[in-house]
Amino acid sequence: MSIAPVVPGIPDGQIVELRVEVPPGQVIKYDLAALASAFEITDPGRIAVETDGSRTALVTIYPSNPLAVMPPPSEADMLMDSYGRIVVGRYHNGRPARRKLFDPRTGSAVRALTFGTTGAGKSRTVQYILACEKRNGIVSWYGDLKGGQSAPEARGQVDWLATSQEEVILMLRAAVAVAQQSRQPRYAAMGRNAFVLGDPDPLLSVRIDEANRLLEKGAPYREEATYLVKELGRTGRSVGIGEELDAQASHLEELGGSDTLRAMLKEGEVTLLRWSSSMMRQLVADGLLPAGTQLMPIPKSLKPRVLRSQFAEGADDDDDACDTQGTAYLLSGPNPASMMRHFRIGSILPMPGLDPEILALYGPGDPARLEEASLEAAGEAYAARGTEAMAALCEAVREDQQKQAAKTQATKGGRGAALLADRIRIVLADSDDPLSPDEITLLVNADGGPEVRVGSVRNALGVLADSGDVVRAARGLYEIAR
Repeated sequence: MSIAPVVPGIPDGQIVELRVEVPPGQVIKYDLAALASAFEITDPGRIAVETDGSRTALVTIYPSNPLAVMPPPSEADMLMDSYGRIVVGRYHNGRPARRKLFDPRTGSAVRALTFGTTGAGKSRTVQYILACEKRNGIVSWYGDLKGGQSAPEARGQVDWLATSQEEVILMLRAAVAVAQQSRQPRYAAMGRNAFVLGDPDPLLSVRIDEANRLLEKGAPYREEATYLVKELGRTGRSVGIGEELDAQASHLEELGGSDTLRAMLKEGEVTLLRWSSSMMRQLVADGLLPAGTQLMPIPKSLKPRVLRSQFAEGADDDDDACDTQGTAYLLSGPNPASMMRHFRIGSILPMPGLDPEILALYGPGDPARLEEASLEAAGEAYAARGTEAMAALCEAVREDQQKQAAKTQATKGGRGAALLADRIRIVLADSDDPLSPDEITLLVNADGGPEVRVGSVRNALGVLADSGDVVRAARGLYEIAR
């Protein structure tokens, strides 16, 4: 790989852009740490690399981190343009970073995913999108599985705020019913195969924050929640019902299984805040990022690391440095490998109560409500939202789940094929490598359930392979379908 022209040094206060190419027949590869070292750059936020997935790359070097300080959004940023997009922040080069709330070209509601580790700015990002939805007349159904603490300012600013797993299940049931029992038959009678914004119904957005709590292994409602998320993804887009999952950056198996989210990853709006290494491997494996693509890791702090002798006196140990909350990659956008940062949302310092800056983002007036034609389909759960009657409905959901769990536990003494299939799926999903039937049998028998023989495992694997739940990675080796 050659760089031309050769840059002996970086002029003070100037931005340098280098175009890098490899010879025909080769694919460009690079080492971000080595590049930073070559230019004596200690702050990784000063360097940006973008490739075309083939021979060419652009290396941009800034005199200081261009994303260190971000302004709050303007009202114009929050309003959808003719392509259904809002401005969520700025890229490293200062250009606006946009995200779709609706796709008017296809008449499709948007499916979205936002990933980020603790402290990465996920809650503030969610608050901003909710505020934009209100300002654009979108009906927001928001499940905050942190008990309402993730976005407390959203109370009264969205059409439905759910704060427990039971209420989120009721919300998802209502959303699927609105799609399948109300909007689908009405649109079919109209001869309409896509959604037209505001005619006759408002756009509806269903969002689950901290979704991993609902969909992770062992969660009480995982099976039903996964089914409802899939159903809404299949039927909601063409009738104006979008969905978003906001979660910690963990393995996709912790979100209902990889197949649940695969289509959303490849077709939806995906925002990656500070992430884990396992998440990056999964995104590349799923084809969302080209093989060989590297994203500059997003550090927790912008303060450069400086090695000091442990015997040095007067070492600066203060932590007075700007953090990187809101810094992200919009993987579904036109520049997936370009680092961006969301607008500053809310007050810089923690507030003792509701944040007035966030409340101001939502603007005046009541949020958009579900259309009257769908009230019957939404059912008593929608009617009970925000009232004391919701507690009784949630208790009924909880009791039904406990009865079902007891029934499942009672059948564990048997050796039913369905139970064994579930145990095999879990074993394969937990393994990073393909497994043989003997290895699978060993692991299944270690899960605390009834003991099984390798012959039963082989038979179950054949059924699972025929159904597409598992795949034969090689002769005598199996892995979960990803």
